[in-house]
Amino acid sequence: MWVTVAGLPARLTLSVLTGAGRFSILGSGVATRKDLPEVLRRGFSDSRPQPLPCPDIRESSSCVSKCRLDYKRYVISRRLAETLAQILQGKRKTPQLVLECNPGPGILTQALLETGARVIALESDKTFIPHLESLGKNLDGQLDVVHCDFFKLDPRNGSLVKPPIMISQMLFQNLGIRAVPWSAGIPLKVIGIFPIKSEKKALWKLIYDLYSCTSVYRYGRVELNMFISEKEYQKLKARPKNPNLYQALSVLWQVACDIKLLHMEPWSSFDLHTQNGQLEKTKRRELSELIQQNLCFIRMTPRRNLFTENLTPINYDVFFHMLKQCFGKRNAKLVDHLHSLSPVDAKNILTLIRKHENVKITNICPEDFKLLFETIECSKDYNCKWLCDDIMEDRIM
Repeated sequence: MWVTVAGLPARLTLSVLTGAGRFSILGSGVATRKDLPEVLRRGFSDSRPQPLPCPDIRESSSCVSKCRLDYKRYVISRRLAETLAQILQGKRKTPQLVLECNPGPGILTQALLETGARVIALESDKTFIPHLESLGKNLDGQLDVVHCDFFKLDPRNGSLVKPPIMISQMLFQNLGIRAVPWSAGIPLKVIGIFPIKSEKKALWKLIYDLYSCTSVYRYGRVELNMFISEKEYQKLKARPKNPNLYQALSVLWQVACDIKLLHMEPWSSFDLHTQNGQLEKTKRRELSELIQQNLCFIRMTPRRNLFTENLTPINYDVFFHMLKQCFGKRNAKLVDHLHSLSPVDAKNILTLIRKHENVKITNICPEDFKLLFETIECSKDYNCKWLCDDIMEDRIM
């Protein structure tokens, strides 16, 4: 059985709390090739794929200045705001807790309040805060407005934490939000729009948080209701029948969440603002291309049965490593990857998961990748079940 990260000894939380994509518990079944006897190394493939570089979800001083050139989208259509509020409410008759990301002018905020929801508005732009606070007058605590950027919660680079950057544990404690068991219901819903130029970066950060049960996922199965570009949505939902779009991120999100398309909306329903809150006229070519797309409003609900005895918030990073290795050479056969990933008998593993030895990576469904990982994890005849190259050992240490 697994337990939440907060309840683990310091040594066991090391894997979860280090930088994204690292795994550091060698004693939990991970070994380097040089640790193995020569006789065991002879059968491993020499053409093993190299580890993919982990997405840098940390902020460096060089990219902070670039962020100032980024843009934010805000809902400006009252019709759309009412539609979204009704979608979130569903058939519920009791008030729900909604965390709204960068509400801006507050049109969606107003619609959410009218459904009776308790709304926590996390706004990163100070210029909008006075107006947002005015919406909560005479509502007896139904609206909380916080100077905070949802997508910059819990930074991993150890930088100075000051608004709009915040630590979720302090934020939620101040708001009176308590953690619930993973097996319980949805503790809160998040609604917002993924950043225009960093959708993938945001998706990687959130998926690491989800599998490690850290940040907002420390509090349970937090449900995301987000607008995302059509292009990224197609990648997110890609299956083996769409090999050009299918990637490691597709597998991770589909294994972790039930993803549903709730609504599609043209760009005309959104305002585009610069970092300083000024309305931007979309003349740039890159923005003009984006405007040709619709935005997809999707619901990402963490699966209650995501974690098992063989996939936990402790060993999730090995699962990530396995997928990154596999998709590093996406057209290769799975059996070739298994030789470089694990000392466990590859053909026996393929038999157990009922896959032909010629099956390719792009022909394997997300749920089968999870089955593959769990099958190797529960192998009883091997003390070390995973291998990593020296380059990965450097990251581990």
